[in-house]
Order: sequence, then structure tokens, then C-alpha cells
Amino acid sequence: MSLSKPSGARRAGSDARRACAARVIAIVAIGATAAAASAQILPAPVVRVTFADAVQRAQERNPTVAAAAAGILRADGLIRQARAATLFQVTGGIATTTLNRGIDFSGQTVLPQHQLSLSLNAAMPIVAGAAWARRTQAADNRDVADLNVAEVKRQVALATADAYLAIVALRRVVESTVRARDAAKAHFDLATELEQKGSGSRLNALRAQQQYSIDEGLVEVANLALYRSQEALGVLIAADGPADAIDEPDFVIPAAETVAPPAGSLFRADLRLLGARQQAAERVLRDSSRDWWPTVDALFQPATVYPSQLFAPQSSWRFLTQTTVPLFDSASRQSLRVQREADVDEARATLERTTIDAQSEIRVAREAVASGQRSLASAERAADQARQVQSITNVSFRAGAATNIEVIDAERTARDADLAVAVAEDTLRRARLDLLKALGRFP
Repeated sequence: MSLSKPSGARRAGSDARRACAARVIAIVAIGATAAAASAQILPAPVVRVTFADAVQRAQERNPTVAAAAAGILRADGLIRQARAATLFQVTGGIATTTLNRGIDFSGQTVLPQHQLSLSLNAAMPIVAGAAWARRTQAADNRDVADLNVAEVKRQVALATADAYLAIVALRRVVESTVRARDAAKAHFDLATELEQKGSGSRLNALRAQQQYSIDEGLVEVANLALYRSQEALGVLIAADGPADAIDEPDFVIPAAETVAPPAGSLFRADLRLLGARQQAAERVLRDSSRDWWPTVDALFQPATVYPSQLFAPQSSWRFLTQTTVPLFDSASRQSLRVQREADVDEARATLERTTIDAQSEIRVAREAVASGQRSLASAERAADQARQVQSITNVSFRAGAATNIEVIDAERTARDADLAVAVAEDTLRRARLDLLKALGRFP
């Protein structure tokens, strides 16, 4: 007894499957079209800059740099304040006195009930060891503030370089995914054409359509990542919107023998900043002995009163010197010296640790550059081989010597190989940037 369906039923089932497959293809096509449409609505960059221009703009316009520059103004104010404590100063005084009653004798006023007194106090430090030391220390802090601005500019430049290199790398990723999408689209068109001619199958067309949809989604993801990097660059250079990169930086690496030890100490802003902080702390420690110096001030004090008294002149002046000698302070100055010693030790250790780290960074960065060059060469060879395999597989598929799955596998391999090249290029660029940073040659 046969269990086969009648021919009409088979045709109906075949038509239903074909209609279902057509709906699947339509849904996937709609999804791919929506992804392509969304990729087109991303905001366009408002400015396009070169690498050098981006770094310069960031250092000039970034608010972080402006905030650090305010430290220089603060240091200038402290210098003026410390200097003023060692220079000539004049103060005035006005006093009014009212008694319950005045005192008169023989028609003369002995003590007036209401009296106005005017006085001046002109002072000039003659010996002020601690004040002189604070003036020099304030100048050291001014130098530290200058170097701090240079370090902040360096950090902003590094962040800008990172965002710029991300744009360059992601543009390569976008190009790779677009090539993969176009190859998948061409294969899908071919599979559809073969199906319509009766020499292909609906399964092959669906597989090709699936790969095309996957690549279309990867293009969307890559475009969004590129836009985010452009926004990051725009923020760093204080632009009104996303900024785009228009060139690829060429990082020239100095030869190892041209770098004098200690590496980077003359070029790296962070090492120079730490060195200045150590010198400033050492000066404060050396000046601790001046806290025990006596202070000598010369004062000139003219005064006048109205009305005058019977036994006192209306106008008078006096000149005096005033000496203050510290004798006993319950170890306050000794404890302050201990704190200063701790500051020196901390600054010295920080500089030593950073110098060791810098030496290590240089060695690692040089090895990373050499490794990156080898990795890039290998990735480029693999990508070239993958493209050749893809081309041969496509020709074989047209001739009927390769399957649809082999074509899709070759497309995926070629796409992954192109992405590997983009990653290797980005890794090498960043390794070169890290080496220049470690040597103090960037920015």
C-alpha cells in the first residue's frame, strides 16, 4: 500500500515551501536594507584634520589644558604674595575716642572728650630668613606649574592620538567589511540567477543571502564604531561635532644608539615634572634651618591727634627696630622638618620608579614594533592568499566544481584575513606611538 501523496498535494506542498522561503528571503532583505539605511543617517564629520593639526588643536583648545594653565596664574599670585612679605609696606590707622567727659585745667584742655587720631606704620624687613625662603620656594612652584601644563598637554596629545589612530583603523575595518559585503552580494546575485535558471537551489540562495545579511550587519557595526571615534576626536579638539582623520601619521623611530641614558629624562614631560617636584621638595627641606633665624623689622610711625592734649604734642613720630627670636616651640619646627623629609623621600622614590618604568617601556615598545612589523607582513600574506582562494573558488563555483558552502567559507576567510590586516596595521602604529611616547619624542 503506497503512502505517497498525490501529485497535486506534492505541488501544493512545494508551492507552500517556496512561498515560505520567499517570505524568509524578503524578511532578510528588508533587514539588510534597514541596516544599510541606518548606516546612511549617521552624522557627517563637521571638520577634517590631519594628525599634526588634531594634536595642536587639542593642546590649544582642550578645557583640560586651560584648567592646568590656571595653575600657572595661581603660582604667579603666590610668588607675588611671598615677595610682598619681604618688601616695604605701609599701613594707616584711624581711631576715634569718646569719653564720658573731658578734663579741663585753667581753661586748657587736658583730655578732650572727643578725639581723632591718625597714624601711619611704615615697615621694612631687615632680616627675614623664612620669608626669603618662601619667596624662592614659590618660584620653584611656578616652574612645577609650567611643567605640569606640559604634562597635561602630553596626556591630551596621547588621548588625541589614540582617537585619531582608532579612526584610521576603523576606516580600514569599514573598507574590509564593505568589500566582504559586496562579495557576498555578488555571490547572492549569482545564486539567485542560477536558481531562476533552474541550475541552482533555493538552499544555496538562502545561504548566500544569509552571509550577505551578516556582512551588512558588520558594516553597520563598523560604521557606528567609526562614528564614535570621530565624536571622541571632536571632543578632544573642542569641535562642534565629530571630527574625521584625513591622513595616516608617519611615526619616525629614532635609532637605539641615538638615545642617551637615562632614556627620555631630557624629553619626557612627566619625568621633568617629577624631577622639578623633587628639587622643590629638597629646597624646602634645606630651608628648614631658616625657621630658626631671628626676624628684624624696621618701623617708622608718624601720628597726629585732634584736638591736641595739654601734655602731649599734636603731631609726633617714632622710629624703632623690632627683633623676634624663636626660642621654644614645643617641637613644632622639628615635626615640620620631618614632614618635609618625607616629602623628599616620596618625590625621590616616585621619580626613581617612573624612570625605571620608562626604561622598561622603551625596551617593550621596541620589541613590540619589531613584532608588529613581522605580524603585519604575515597578515598581508594571509590576506593575499585568502583573496586568491576566494577568486578561485568563485570561478570553480561558476564552473560547477565547487559548492556553495565552499564559496561562503572562502568569503568569510577573506573577510577575516582583511580584518586581521587592519588589526595588525593598527597594532604596529600604536607600537610606534608607544615607543615615541616612552622616548619622550611625542608630542
